[in-house]
Amino acid sequence: MNKKILKLAIPNILGNLSVPLLSSVDTAVMGHLTLSVYLGAIALGSMIFNFIYWGFGFLRMGTTGITAQAFGRNNDSEISSILFRSLLISVTIGFVLILFQYPIEFISFNLINGSTNVETLAKKYFDIRIFAAPATLSLYAFQGWFLGVQNSKFPLYISLFVNIVNIIFNLIFVYLLNMNVDGVALGTVVAQYLGIVVTVLLLRKHYKNFLTKLKMQEILNKEKIKKFFRINTDIFLRTLLLIFTISFFTAKSAEFNNNILAANFILLQLWLIISYGVDGFAFAAESLVGRYTGAKDKINLKKVIKNSFAWGISMGIILSFVYFILSKEILSLYTNQSKVIEMALGFMIWIVVAPVINSISFIWDGIYIGATATREMLISMIVSTLIFFLPIYYFTKDVLDNHSLWLALTIFMVIRGLTLTFFSKKIINITERRN
Repeated sequence: MNKKILKLAIPNILGNLSVPLLSSVDTAVMGHLTLSVYLGAIALGSMIFNFIYWGFGFLRMGTTGITAQAFGRNNDSEISSILFRSLLISVTIGFVLILFQYPIEFISFNLINGSTNVETLAKKYFDIRIFAAPATLSLYAFQGWFLGVQNSKFPLYISLFVNIVNIIFNLIFVYLLNMNVDGVALGTVVAQYLGIVVTVLLLRKHYKNFLTKLKMQEILNKEKIKKFFRINTDIFLRTLLLIFTISFFTAKSAEFNNNILAANFILLQLWLIISYGVDGFAFAAESLVGRYTGAKDKINLKKVIKNSFAWGISMGIILSFVYFILSKEILSLYTNQSKVIEMALGFMIWIVVAPVINSISFIWDGIYIGATATREMLISMIVSTLIFFLPIYYFTKDVLDNHSLWLALTIFMVIRGLTLTFFSKKIINITERRN
């Protein structure tokens, strides 16, 4: 079982780490420009797209769970239909986002209280990057499908390609063509569409047999489309609450000053690296839990759960140690602005303790998604966000200032882990009931 987990997890970890690597390069490129407003603009612009794209994360997560279960049942026809059904929905949502880009922009920036200069640059970033929406969401569907058929190498190849190309174009646009936030946004758009080209080539070469099993009436089956959305509604709402929490954190950071916004944004990149690292094992759990759920194999299902936690928590301990030992050196990679580094060091303790705390809920997420036990995930997120995160921030903000944001975020993750552990007693029964 450990071999199966590692075979899926290691490519996932490498692929996942390339995502914050890109974000970190964007941050470093802007952080080394003269004005901190560039870094602030990337922070706000990224927050908006996190809210948009993470909200549709079910296109990846939901696709993995139902594909893995079809894989466990050896239903090749349904595996093919799931992919193209997910792609159809992804592309449609992508074009709808482009169509409604101006209302989305208007609402987003009316909810943010950043400085005038930061918001002006962030709008510039938004107006360009929104055109990557169809490609970005389609890549979610492809990634989920590949993981569902127990292939974690292709998501790695695609993620590395997209992010390396993105970094190259960002550096070209910013340093050779003298662009700023618009260069970072344009680099993302170009890389996403090139990623689609590479993905289609991999699909045609290695999964041609699935392409021959396509039946349009099955892809457009209304009942299965409804079922897809019904399964993923809980994931969608749960993800919106998670994004709300991160976005609220960033928006409140912007209300302090540009230096705190920049410091919190850098620290948040380190916080996200935790999730991308541990999520490698969570993704492995999704694939294997879904597979054994579809096959109704209780024994291996329990082994996956136990072993995934052992690996995930171990990864968290390693990351905590690295952050503790190399705090200043890591922050210096993001910016050369001494005020921002000094400010970030004052809050670094929250990042040091985060990996071990966060790893528990991240692994549970993978287990619940693979079992398509999504209602419990939603309840956990509602409790963590509305009953703990928001009240803790508002009760402590006048006393703790910026520490109140980090305290609230830390307690938020603790409660997520506790509630998911509580509901886990029913996970095997949930798996049987949904089959």
